[in-house]
Amino acid sequence: MVDILNLALPYFGLIFVGFACGKVKSLPESGLAWMNFFLLYVSLPALLFAIMSKTPFSELNNPPFLVATTLSTVAAFTLALVVGKLLGRLTLREATLAGLSGGYGNIGYMGPGLALAVLGPKAAAPTALIFCCDSIFLFTIVPLLIELSDRDHPSLVHAFGVVLKQIVLNPLIMSACFGAAVAALHIELPVALDRTITFLQNAAAPTALFVLGVTVALRPFDRVPWEVPGVIAVKLLIHPLTAFALMLAFGPFAQPWAATAVLMASLPPALNVFVIARQNDAWIESASVAVLLGTFASVVTLTSVMWAIQSGRLAFP
Repeated sequence: MVDILNLALPYFGLIFVGFACGKVKSLPESGLAWMNFFLLYVSLPALLFAIMSKTPFSELNNPPFLVATTLSTVAAFTLALVVGKLLGRLTLREATLAGLSGGYGNIGYMGPGLALAVLGPKAAAPTALIFCCDSIFLFTIVPLLIELSDRDHPSLVHAFGVVLKQIVLNPLIMSACFGAAVAALHIELPVALDRTITFLQNAAAPTALFVLGVTVALRPFDRVPWEVPGVIAVKLLIHPLTAFALMLAFGPFAQPWAATAVLMASLPPALNVFVIARQNDAWIESASVAVLLGTFASVVTLTSVMWAIQSGRLAFP
């Protein structure tokens, strides 16, 4: 257990350092703009590109795994959306964002670094595949439902156009696809370029976790909306349990692959949930609270999953 704490606490420690800095130092939130740009368009894409490009392309061809992990995310998203509708009496637009909070974990900020630290290089391929499939599903269904809830743009053609644009222009999805192409074509990168990408990818996790802590600290916390605890329970409990069940149902899969699926499903709600809520001017306060409480609660739940994996108690046949 000490080894697990030594592995997990630096990740949560960086979040808490950012949180403390956000509370102590009165700096405007606009100061995070360039740091968020660096993460979204430079550092995280470099990390995903590196993971995909250095993974043998044959390992990426695993349809049953893709179906199982995506189904677990679909189930978590749908259940969280229903929880939002029933407990919070939310509109479709707001419930869609609640569903995003229940299905979209911190697979960009925390996922790759944590999976590689817990499971080693064998977790690279499943991590990248989960990220791509989850992102494509969530960045398809969320804009589609939001567009359909907008009375000014009820057209399905317009909604699908918005969805397609967001997927094609998403830097994280694009970088993962480019990395897969490099792996498939066996392209050797120049040494200077490879080292530059290494520098950038090494900056992804610490920067992302610090930004997550600062951003959460700057959000108001006046009350806990009724639907938020239910949404957090879906994300931290139901989602990993569903992933575990589907790994057994669609398997057998290699232990690192199945364990990676459960670990990624156990991640807390992503900071992007708040960003997307603010972009759509809906469920903003609740999204902020969900990210804050979900991150704190995951100190217990996520660490427990890591312990179960490392101790061999979470094993797959």
